[in-house]
Amino acid sequence: MKRGSVQFSPVLTIAIAQLFGTSLWFSANSAADDLVRTWGLTAANIGTLTAAVQAGFILGTMAFALLGLADRFSASRIFGLAALLGAGFNAWFACLSGDFSAAIALRFAVGVCLAGIYPIGMKLVISWAPDRAGAALALLVGMLTLGTALPHGLRIAAAQWPWQYVMAGSSVLACAAAVLVLCLGNGPHLPVRRHGAPSPGNPLRAFRDRRFRAVAVGYFGHMWELYAFWTVLPMLVARSSLQSVFGGLSTSTLAFAIIGIGALGCIAGGLLTRWVDSAGVALGALAISGACCLLLPFAADALSPGWLLFFFLVWGATVIADSPQFSALAARACPPTLVGGALAIQNSIGFALTVVSIALASTYLGELGLKTSWILLPGPILGILGFLLLRRRPA
Repeated sequence: MKRGSVQFSPVLTIAIAQLFGTSLWFSANSAADDLVRTWGLTAANIGTLTAAVQAGFILGTMAFALLGLADRFSASRIFGLAALLGAGFNAWFACLSGDFSAAIALRFAVGVCLAGIYPIGMKLVISWAPDRAGAALALLVGMLTLGTALPHGLRIAAAQWPWQYVMAGSSVLACAAAVLVLCLGNGPHLPVRRHGAPSPGNPLRAFRDRRFRAVAVGYFGHMWELYAFWTVLPMLVARSSLQSVFGGLSTSTLAFAIIGIGALGCIAGGLLTRWVDSAGVALGALAISGACCLLLPFAADALSPGWLLFFFLVWGATVIADSPQFSALAARACPPTLVGGALAIQNSIGFALTVVSIALASTYLGELGLKTSWILLPGPILGILGFLLLRRRPA
């Protein structure tokens, strides 16, 4: 299929491919109950499988950044190859019969492949719509958010399916993502480096720019909160009044709604950039989600279940809405030849922070209960303060 035969707009095509490709991220989580029952795993073992994906993604993004791969080769080909390899490793996992060591290795490999999907997807979007980076990345991250919520949706819609079918379904979607992006190709605004051309340079040079450092600090604060929130959300819901009042809805259903609404938050944030700059949208979303971190223990006691659900939905919408705006700001703050590598290394550091915040939140959840949200609070506070202080400091 030729590029011109792609019926969707380039940005929408990449966004759909992002949704399909990132379905690999939490595919094993959708089979958690089956793995516990058939493989004899514990909750800690399931957490280890999730951590393996995170570790693979961190290593993959760091390698992409430091080796300059994201800026040396065709972004669409990197995305397509990563999606196909990730689909293969994911399908291989579905063929296992209880070998936990092999399972960890395969989930780690999927994480490495995701490093060629998520950051490269951001580069592809910018290559097609640099003048609408905030809105375009908002749509892209919205699809990532739906991909995160997808395991909860699969549990609801396909409760009777064998877990191998759910895993295989994610692999099929990842293959479709590869086809979409390979047929679309690269955008015209970030040309591929030709053979013999000078090296784009070390992407760490982007951190010499005060504006990029400011954006990175804001992004790191956002990441401290985001994945820890997504991880402990089902347990926070189970400890609140929502479960007793909305008894007809499972924890997975409530979690799916709260995480999934983040896609609307991203799109709404992108639309707001028509009137407010990306920095204003990012800081506003980070401030609101930070307020939710602070107020959850009090809101759980003071609000009726209906209003508490609204509180969680606001948190779910704003906790991710700042991510595409920080990415758009980072892309504008570094040289075009370093965009792929700079975004990859920013992602890598951000995801390394999530390992720490997830571990802390998970460890102290039993002791702190709903006050676990306070562990997430330093992220928004330091992210906002660091961003503002670095932006105002003289160059």
